[in-house]
Amino acid sequence: MTTTRNDILDELVEVLKSRRGGDPGASYVASLYARGANKILEKVGEEAVEVILAGKDADARGTGGRDEALIGEVADLWFHSLVLLVHLNQEPRWVLEELASRFGTSGHVEKASRGQPDGGTS
Repeated sequence: MTTTRNDILDELVEVLKSRRGGDPGASYVASLYARGANKILEKVGEEAVEVILAGKDADARGTGGRDEALIGEVADLWFHSLVLLVHLNQEPRWVLEELASRFGTSGHVEKASRGQPDGGTS
Protein backbone atom coordinates (compact mmCIF):
# COMPACT_ATOMS: atom_id res chain seq x y z
CA MET A 1 0.00 0.00 0.00
CA THR A 2 1.35 3.40 -0.99
CA THR A 3 1.16 6.23 1.52
CA THR A 4 -0.32 9.35 -0.02
CA ARG A 5 0.77 12.90 0.72
CA ASN A 6 -2.42 13.47 2.72
CA ASP A 7 -1.77 10.30 4.72
CA ILE A 8 1.69 11.58 5.63
CA LEU A 9 0.29 14.95 6.66
CA ASP A 10 -2.46 13.33 8.73
CA GLU A 11 0.02 10.98 10.41
CA LEU A 12 2.41 13.82 11.19
CA VAL A 13 -0.35 15.99 12.64
CA GLU A 14 -1.46 13.11 14.88
CA VAL A 15 2.11 12.72 16.15
CA LEU A 16 2.37 16.46 16.78
CA LYS A 17 -0.91 16.42 18.69
CA SER A 18 0.23 13.43 20.74
CA ARG A 19 3.31 15.37 21.86
CA ARG A 20 1.22 18.06 23.59
CA GLY A 21 1.84 17.74 27.30
CA GLY A 22 4.65 15.26 26.64
CA ASP A 23 8.03 15.15 28.33
CA PRO A 24 10.15 18.03 26.99
CA GLY A 25 13.26 15.99 27.75
CA ALA A 26 12.08 13.11 25.60
CA SER A 27 10.58 14.96 22.62
CA TYR A 28 11.81 17.90 20.57
CA VAL A 29 8.22 18.86 19.73
CA ALA A 30 7.15 18.64 23.40
CA SER A 31 10.09 20.89 24.26
CA LEU A 32 8.89 23.46 21.71
CA TYR A 33 5.36 23.31 23.11
CA ALA A 34 6.71 23.72 26.66
CA ARG A 35 8.66 26.82 25.61
CA GLY A 36 5.55 28.37 24.08
CA ALA A 37 4.43 30.22 20.99
CA ASN A 38 7.31 32.70 20.97
CA LYS A 39 9.90 29.90 20.70
CA ILE A 40 7.88 28.15 17.98
CA LEU A 41 7.52 31.44 16.08
CA GLU A 42 11.26 31.98 16.41
CA LYS A 43 11.85 28.55 14.85
CA VAL A 44 9.42 29.30 12.00
CA GLY A 45 11.27 32.56 11.32
CA GLU A 46 14.65 30.85 11.45
CA GLU A 47 13.49 28.17 9.03
CA ALA A 48 12.01 30.79 6.68
CA VAL A 49 15.37 32.55 6.51
CA GLU A 50 17.08 29.22 5.80
CA VAL A 51 14.62 28.57 2.96
CA ILE A 52 15.45 31.98 1.48
CA LEU A 53 19.19 31.30 1.65
CA ALA A 54 18.84 27.79 0.22
CA GLY A 55 16.62 29.16 -2.56
CA LYS A 56 19.20 31.78 -3.46
CA ASP A 57 21.93 29.13 -3.52
CA ALA A 58 19.78 26.82 -5.67
CA ASP A 59 19.06 29.66 -8.08
CA ALA A 60 22.76 30.51 -8.29
CA ARG A 61 23.60 26.86 -9.06
CA GLY A 62 20.86 26.76 -11.69
CA THR A 63 20.88 22.97 -11.91
CA GLY A 64 17.14 22.72 -12.58
CA GLY A 65 17.00 19.34 -10.82
CA ARG A 66 16.11 18.39 -7.28
CA ASP A 67 18.05 20.54 -4.82
CA GLU A 68 18.41 18.55 -1.60
CA ALA A 69 19.36 21.58 0.53
CA LEU A 70 16.31 23.55 -0.58
CA ILE A 71 13.97 20.57 -0.20
CA GLY A 72 15.31 19.92 3.30
CA GLU A 73 14.90 23.51 4.40
CA VAL A 74 11.34 23.74 3.06
CA ALA A 75 10.53 20.49 4.89
CA ASP A 76 11.86 22.08 8.11
CA LEU A 77 9.74 25.19 7.51
CA TRP A 78 6.60 23.17 6.85
CA PHE A 79 7.26 21.02 9.92
CA HIS A 80 7.68 23.99 12.24
CA SER A 81 4.64 25.68 10.69
CA LEU A 82 2.63 22.54 11.50
CA VAL A 83 3.96 22.62 15.08
CA LEU A 84 2.76 26.23 15.33
CA LEU A 85 -0.69 25.42 13.98
CA VAL A 86 -1.14 22.49 16.36
CA HIS A 87 0.16 24.54 19.30
CA LEU A 88 -2.43 27.23 18.53
CA ASN A 89 -5.23 24.64 18.13
CA GLN A 90 -5.53 25.27 14.41
CA GLU A 91 -6.20 22.31 12.11
CA PRO A 92 -3.53 22.06 9.39
CA ARG A 93 -6.22 20.68 7.06
CA TRP A 94 -7.78 24.15 7.20
CA VAL A 95 -4.70 25.43 5.35
CA LEU A 96 -5.22 22.77 2.70
CA GLU A 97 -8.88 23.76 2.45
CA GLU A 98 -7.86 27.40 2.01
CA LEU A 99 -5.41 26.48 -0.74
CA ALA A 100 -8.04 24.31 -2.43
CA SER A 101 -10.52 27.19 -2.35
CA ARG A 102 -8.07 29.31 -4.31
CA PHE A 103 -7.85 26.95 -7.29
CA GLY A 104 -9.28 28.52 -10.40
CA THR A 105 -8.86 32.03 -8.99
CA SER A 106 -6.27 34.37 -10.40
CA GLY A 107 -3.60 35.27 -7.87
CA HIS A 108 -4.26 38.92 -8.68
CA VAL A 109 -7.97 38.51 -7.95
CA GLU A 110 -7.29 36.55 -4.75
CA LYS A 111 -4.91 39.21 -3.43
CA ALA A 112 -7.38 41.95 -4.27
CA SER A 113 -10.07 40.11 -2.30
CA ARG A 114 -7.82 40.33 0.75
CA GLY A 115 -7.15 44.02 0.12
CA GLN A 116 -3.54 43.44 -0.85
CA PRO A 117 -1.82 45.32 -3.65
CA ASP A 118 -0.60 43.28 -6.59
CA GLY A 119 2.97 43.47 -5.35
CA GLY A 120 2.12 42.23 -1.84
CA THR A 121 4.38 39.83 -0.04
CA SER A 122 1.84 37.26 1.03
